[in-house]
Amino acid sequence: MNRTGKAPTVVIVPGLRDHVEQHWQTRLEAHLRAQNRPVLAVPPMGRAELDCASRIEAIEKAVEAADSPVIVVAHSAGCIMVAHWARRYPRAIGGALLAAPPDFETPMPEGYPDLDALGANGWLPVPREPLPFASIVAASRNDPLARYQRVVEIAREWRSELVDFGNVGHLNPASGFGEWPAAVGLIESLARRRAAGATTALWHA
Repeated sequence: MNRTGKAPTVVIVPGLRDHVEQHWQTRLEAHLRAQNRPVLAVPPMGRAELDCASRIEAIEKAVEAADSPVIVVAHSAGCIMVAHWARRYPRAIGGALLAAPPDFETPMPEGYPDLDALGANGWLPVPREPLPFASIVAASRNDPLARYQRVVEIAREWRSELVDFGNVGHLNPASGFGEWPAAVGLIESLARRRAAGATTALWHA
């Protein structure tokens, strides 16, 4: 299907969570629908379904369903899912907003999958090659799931633009988000880059 000349489709990729009404991704989807903007959402699978391959295929299914250039909006483990998806399906999409990627290669707090479970389910090693599309990593200085310097490193390796949001926790309801209005501005930034013909983002601090 010809996707050129249309408003980009936002594809929302959640992390290891079930449906959360107050999550900023849930609210972003509702906001975009209210504006009649094209949006698709990968269904949340929660922590019970850890198979990374299933999540990769869910992203691909959503991207295939879009009838305009895609901008992915991922949070937490969804960012790692997108990196794996980009390796499996190296598409030149319109861009990706990657918010609060976790450090899956360092033991996480109690209640999250351990390294053995992540490895057994295909998450490890985390892909580190440059992403084949423009991307923005939204980073937190006090994320309990990733030290800031680790996020800086992975953004550099992905060739993503890094945006430092300061002390915003894990950018989830437990951290006060809720609404995250900055997401809309970052999506618009990626859309402008796509319209200008940019396909990759150069790393800069």
